[in-house]
Amino acid sequence: MNRQLQDDLLSMQEEDQRILQELIDSGELGTVEYHPRIKAIHEKNNLRIKEIISRHGWPTISAVGKEGSEAAWLIAQHAVLDTKFMDECLILIREAVHQGEAEGWCLAFLQDRVLTMSGKPQIYGTQHDTDENGVAFPLPMKEPEKVDLLRQEVGLEPLSEATKRIQERQNAIRSNRETNG
Repeated sequence: MNRQLQDDLLSMQEEDQRILQELIDSGELGTVEYHPRIKAIHEKNNLRIKEIISRHGWPTISAVGKEGSEAAWLIAQHAVLDTKFMDECLILIREAVHQGEAEGWCLAFLQDRVLTMSGKPQIYGTQHDTDENGVAFPLPMKEPEKVDLLRQEVGLEPLSEATKRIQERQNAIRSNRETNG
């Protein structure tokens, strides 16, 4: 296992999540379409993950450990400024999942993100939005009647539980915005 590469990936993930949490805590998240601080970290991480993939291929579980592989997924999931790159990562992670070298839920999230960003219905119900009242709801799904079965197959909780968890996070974001705004 490549410990240095694992450390790099975990460090990028930690910085991404730290900045995100700071924006939530300060009430700044959601005040602009794409906050400049999170955009800057995404751009920086995109450059680095592209270098890693170019040199080493997709960061698999055997190469960087489960946590390192999941960190690579998070970075690809947040590469929203480069949808072509997200498409490339989707191919790589799909192959890694088939080889037992990445988690199925990582593929589900990235697949849904790519689909919804291109205006297509998602498969696993991982992508949500909120209405004007702050109520979370899943974006359109290809086969909503099968979504919980599909989610179970990749190790995800039922959609209702995910939506509840997302709603709780949205409530915290909204509360912080009202408190600090």
